[in-house]
Amino acid sequence: MHVAFATLPGGVRANEDWAGAAGGVVAVLDGISAADGNTRCRHGVPWYVHQLGVAFLTAASDADNSLSKALALAITHVAAQHPECDLSHGGTPSATIAALRITTSRVEYLVLSDAVLLLDFGDSLKVVTDSQVESVAAAERAETRRHAIGSAEHRQAVQELVQAQRKLRNQPGGYWVVAANPEAARHAVIGAVARSDVVQAALLTDGASRLVDAFGLATWREVMELLATAGPQALINKVRAVEDTDSDGQRWPRYKRSDDATAALVVVNGT
Repeated sequence: MHVAFATLPGGVRANEDWAGAAGGVVAVLDGISAADGNTRCRHGVPWYVHQLGVAFLTAASDADNSLSKALALAITHVAAQHPECDLSHGGTPSATIAALRITTSRVEYLVLSDAVLLLDFGDSLKVVTDSQVESVAAAERAETRRHAIGSAEHRQAVQELVQAQRKLRNQPGGYWVVAANPEAARHAVIGAVARSDVVQAALLTDGASRLVDAFGLATWREVMELLATAGPQALINKVRAVEDTDSDGQRWPRYKRSDDATAALVVVNGT
């Protein structure tokens, strides 16, 4: 197994993405910050994703733990590290995750929320993501798309979307992300395939996957080929180049001009 990573913040603020690998496990996390800055946590999102990522890799490196159990253990572990913070608050630090574990015979995977995992079988490609978040607050989401990025109207619309999403986050009938409740791990998309069938895999946060799912300027196969031939940084550079041509989001409506972006390429079988 060979792993290559690239990550880049979306602006001047600290990068809230995280990526790591250990013991045959690879994971990327996309930290979710509160639009109003109110997380009720003194540690912040970058701290949270780092702690969670390390805890997850540790738990998932134990073959006796399923990936969903490893995620639940990691969530519980991190929550215990900052009990003085208001972990029940809707803006408490949270994240999306895409992860895989390579054993002698299998490639196991887990995805929660809108991170993307690509499994390349050579003649076909499997795309794994969790689109629950897209099914909630549709009216508020549509309103954000009506206004230019940077305008007062856009900022207000994003705030209203965040408030609407918070009411449904980690709730029955809503959508689930990694936060302080280990119950979220039960809602992850999980699966496994034979290791011998997989040539390579990619893990992307939504800041990197937007070349396909937001901009529609590439296919998943083209993204996989770009990662394999030019590396993860080339994918992020291409995303940034597109964003630079549409800084106000009029062609491709979105919540912010640029988002933190992380990509990982995992060569499973091959050179």
